Amino acid sequence: MQYVYSIQGMSCMGCRHHVQESLSGVPGVISAKVDLEKGEAVLEMETEIPIRKLQEAISNHGDRYTIHLPGTRKKEVVKKAKAKVVDGSGNGVFYCPMRCEGDKTYNKSGDCPVCGMDLVEMVTSNPSEDTSYKRLLRKFWIALAFTIPVFLIAMSDMLPGNPLPEIAPVALWNWVQFGLSIPVVFYATWMFFQRAYRSLIYRNLNMFTLIGIGASVAWLFSLAGMLFPDFFPEQFKGHNGEVPVYFEAATVILTLVLMGQVLEARAHKKTNAAVRELLNLAPPTAIRVVNGVESEVPVADLVPGDELRIRPGARIPVDGVLSDGAGSVDESMLTGEPIPVDKVAGDTLRGGTLNGNQSFLMQAERVGEDTLLAQIVRLVNEAGNSKAPIQKLADRISAYFVPAVVGIAILTGIIWSVFGPEPAYVYGLVNGIAVLIIACPCALGLATPMSIMVGVGQGAKHGVLIRDAAALEGLSKIDVLMVDKTGTLTEGVPEVTHVEPVHGVSEEKVVRFAAGLNSLSEHPLARAIVRFASEKVIPIEAPSNFRSEVGKGVTGELEESLWFVGNSLLMEENKVVVPDEITQKAQIHQQTGKTVVYLGSQKEFLGFIAIGDRIKDGATEAITALQNQGVRVVMLTGDDPKTAQAVARALNLSEFRAGLLPHQKLQIVNEYKAAGKCVGMAGDGINDAPALAGSDVGIAMGTGTDVAIESAGITLVKGDLQGLLRALRLSKAVTRNIRQNLFFALFYNSVGVPVAAGILFPMFGILLSPMIAAAAMSFSSVSVIANALRLKRTPLI
Repeated sequence: MQYVYSIQGMSCMGCRHHVQESLSGVPGVISAKVDLEKGEAVLEMETEIPIRKLQEAISNHGDRYTIHLPGTRKKEVVKKAKAKVVDGSGNGVFYCPMRCEGDKTYNKSGDCPVCGMDLVEMVTSNPSEDTSYKRLLRKFWIALAFTIPVFLIAMSDMLPGNPLPEIAPVALWNWVQFGLSIPVVFYATWMFFQRAYRSLIYRNLNMFTLIGIGASVAWLFSLAGMLFPDFFPEQFKGHNGEVPVYFEAATVILTLVLMGQVLEARAHKKTNAAVRELLNLAPPTAIRVVNGVESEVPVADLVPGDELRIRPGARIPVDGVLSDGAGSVDESMLTGEPIPVDKVAGDTLRGGTLNGNQSFLMQAERVGEDTLLAQIVRLVNEAGNSKAPIQKLADRISAYFVPAVVGIAILTGIIWSVFGPEPAYVYGLVNGIAVLIIACPCALGLATPMSIMVGVGQGAKHGVLIRDAAALEGLSKIDVLMVDKTGTLTEGVPEVTHVEPVHGVSEEKVVRFAAGLNSLSEHPLARAIVRFASEKVIPIEAPSNFRSEVGKGVTGELEESLWFVGNSLLMEENKVVVPDEITQKAQIHQQTGKTVVYLGSQKEFLGFIAIGDRIKDGATEAITALQNQGVRVVMLTGDDPKTAQAVARALNLSEFRAGLLPHQKLQIVNEYKAAGKCVGMAGDGINDAPALAGSDVGIAMGTGTDVAIESAGITLVKGDLQGLLRALRLSKAVTRNIRQNLFFALFYNSVGVPVAAGILFPMFGILLSPMIAAAAMSFSSVSVIANALRLKRTPLI
């Protein structure tokens, strides 16, 4: 059989030869073919050989080579490869977030060789802090510290009664700007010039190309103007005889772009944090039972078939089956439902779920990377990693704008050199450079971050927390909204919705007896009844001879009688007679997804209490408003179909899927995405995390779990869908504002570039005045900033 593996670390034909020779020599390998360009090896083997043995074979020729199965859940890299990674983060495997080369990965940090983006490290079961984010953040603060004084010095000319020339001559202030710009250009943002160079080499023109050319030309022109002022014609000098400098144009745009990189790195750091939260659900140790002797061992040492003791309140370490005993297990991390599931011998148990107050034995079946929790971790990690950063409209414009500007600059230089006045070559050179300077994308660079910054602030005021620009822009495009039920559409907490006493018995007595009997129970349904009694100020008396019946209810003595409170099975077993009219009324509540708790003794029956999960205030109105805006709303839940149908009917939802596990929710999201839909996912639980990370826009309830919040791009602080409507309005307003800003920036360039090229010189003898150029650049930036600030007046309510 043939098996395909990915190989990292090969850089030449010699590497390919070494790897192919090593793999061919592994016992059991019939043939091996290694492709250097694809970075893969095709092995023909009698049976599949453990990947660790293959790694050991290729490591004989150097530790830099690593091998793993592409597209598998493990992306396995051996410990030897991990040890050489100096960053200490993740698993030592890096990828480009733009996916320029598909799923190709790298064995060290750095920049993508195609687009220049920072390579992002994958997170495994032993993640650590994201050093890329820390490194970029540190550089950003350094760049900002030096850019602000450069900007203030440059803009002082626009202030009435500028005090700076009185302190020192303009030439000295130009040298101050030069000195302050050096740390920004040659340290904090030097990687942008490297990316610009790569984009030219690989002919992948993008925003970095435009930034690199514009900033470098502006900086070098400014330096040349200070060193060789006599080289420039008088038309290019200011009223004080100095050649204008554009250090502020270079430093401001570079710092703004760096800020965008920091935000993107922060988004990836958040994804890693979500993975860490999930990993914390699995306990590090387990109680293994061998020949009746219990011992605490690391979970990593467990194998299928091990017998484990699960103590009260402990998390289940691996997947398996309950072998002896019984208990109630909180599976909300999988289903989102807050009511524990009663388990008896033979029932399935999942790693990471929480045991109730009873001890039992289980047999391990799936351990390590095979557990359902490990699969959820993988899904969240892969879904987060597969998201490329927002491909701004400015990037797409740059692909056409860069060659056009460069072409105009070259053409300008040629025309002036041939037809211009003497010194013709000087005029040609300076005017060509002027075209590149005037095209320096200050306004283009401000267009998106200014709108995003104001929009994010406006959202925060209204309880909408936005992680990154991609989420904010994507929200305006969603066609389909997947909505989790429990905790998103409903409150997510069981509460008493109805009390039904038999004739002649008061509601107060039913609640008093039911609350008293349940006062010693930790079951969520019991707590709901006790909480209801407290709210009604009904006295609660604890029972004697209390006993919990797993999966049925509780029993105890009150007022010298033995009482039973629980489901119909408990009533039948203890020969408690339930009147037919009460049974009929109870069935009505059960049909709407409510849980019915009966109360009686062998001598008399008192009634029942219906418990359910109340629909959130405003949820129905929000769903209707979304549907009126053309958004298709689909409810997803781990709850049973009957309850899901009842909630869907109450919300006027025609589409819902029930009984879903976390990976199934993600599958549904991917189905709609494959059909060309822009999919949003709103949820609050751990079970929603893969779908939140895998959707185009993840929307978390601020009242939900940390894992859900970290996996989503947008968080609604109050946890209500009315906040989603506000976020949608904000998203559309910000997207519209960005397009307006880009128009201002491009309009400025379309006017400024021809003037800089000297189009007015033949008729009017006018060349672009440096002061006019500076004013035009400032006006363009001011117009973008002023337009972005209009977002503060956008009504979101």
